[in-house]
Amino acid sequence: MSTKQETSDPTLRTFKSVQEVSGPLLFVDLEGKGGVSYGEICEIQTPRGERRKGQVLEVTNGLAVVQCFEGTSGLDTKDTTIRFIGETLRLPLSEDMLGRVFNGRGDPIDGGPKPIGKIKRPIAGDPLNPAAREYPRAFIQTGISAIDALLTLVRGQKLPLFSGSGLSHNQLGAQIARQSTVLGEGESFAVVFAAMGITAEEARFFQTDFEKSGALERVTLFLNLAEDPAVERIITPRLALTYAEYLAFDLDYHVLVILTDMTNYAEALREISAAREEVPGRRGFPGYLYSDLSTIYERAGRIIGKKGSITQIPILTLPSDDMTHPIPDLTGYITEGQVLIDRALSRKGIYPPINPLPSLSRLMKEAIGKGSTRDDHSGLSAQLYAGYAKGREIRDLVAVVGEESLSDEDMLYLKFAEEFENRFLNQGMTNRTIFETLDLGWELLSIFPNPTRQLKRIDQKHIDKYHFNNRDPNYDFHNVDA
Repeated sequence: MSTKQETSDPTLRTFKSVQEVSGPLLFVDLEGKGGVSYGEICEIQTPRGERRKGQVLEVTNGLAVVQCFEGTSGLDTKDTTIRFIGETLRLPLSEDMLGRVFNGRGDPIDGGPKPIGKIKRPIAGDPLNPAAREYPRAFIQTGISAIDALLTLVRGQKLPLFSGSGLSHNQLGAQIARQSTVLGEGESFAVVFAAMGITAEEARFFQTDFEKSGALERVTLFLNLAEDPAVERIITPRLALTYAEYLAFDLDYHVLVILTDMTNYAEALREISAAREEVPGRRGFPGYLYSDLSTIYERAGRIIGKKGSITQIPILTLPSDDMTHPIPDLTGYITEGQVLIDRALSRKGIYPPINPLPSLSRLMKEAIGKGSTRDDHSGLSAQLYAGYAKGREIRDLVAVVGEESLSDEDMLYLKFAEEFENRFLNQGMTNRTIFETLDLGWELLSIFPNPTRQLKRIDQKHIDKYHFNNRDPNYDFHNVDA
């Protein structure tokens, strides 16, 4: 990160007038000198001579509120010195950062040298004219059947992953990072992975997983640990998105940004808000939580005239599995859908335990069909969804009245729901192409003996073409233009 030195009379910008230390914040009396602005970087010298970085959060009535990235332990109001640098936080950018691992402040932790970038950009990002945005339409293949077939991820989309504490969201996030790709020749694809408030064990898992799979060469990691200061979590996703914007809009990469865990980010925001003694909103979170989250989520998208794109998968752990909690609730207003990790499916040993019924991808219809995935995708997806929903409903009914009261058709739907969970959802670490996923869907639907009557959501021409009882063995079903 850039820390440009101020050369003109540094005494005017150096202060030894800390009035208060509160949590991660320092309150500095500017002694009437002024000249300090919002977002400006400062250098904090501790009584022992250590140097730390900070950022101005607010300047009011001659008092500057500074957040210290390395924490305020060891600082006091008597011997702490603050020197303001004169610029905002910037990240040096280089394509060589692909395959590297950085901490939550942007410093390398993989043993390699600091990146030397000719370009340095503010981590807050540049405002994007809404009229310059291009509507997301192209398909991203994650290799996860439940996502690719039923909750399709689109280039430029924001599709959050909602999960309960202790579930396999980190494993799924790493798997998506390993497997994701864009279809088509000559397309450059990269993953920027930002983790906030994770344990050292989880950090080792991510690094080891990417290294063993060989995916690290196209992945850049920014890791903020639980033992790191909470204030650092505020800048970690912004560092990641600044680098993603450089890859996408300068170098024409299609970039997938995975942010885990946004709940830790929001709680760090609440901690800073409490230290500033701001009026709390819902459940103690600041009233500006919505607008703050939007400054992160809205950095996804495509720009007219630019080849690259930024797609986001934020991961949120739901406190007490509560979907109405402020963090997932506000996230749902900003993003285009959600993927729900289901605790009941996880208990059954299904991985990934994605429940498609309460999940949604609002942009899915824009990225599927002939020329993108396959012409049967839309109808097949609707039929799988409907069949699973009816099977779950019948399963609940069986718990009350028993199987003896079910009709033969009800038994078919009950069997379909079991097969759908055990074969379609429960794919383990297998990487399936979209065509393998669609073929598996047709194989599961072959359980219904009368497709014309029972597969009402699929066009008859697709039943005639793709159903296992009708398909031509010589036809190339993996040709998207067929």
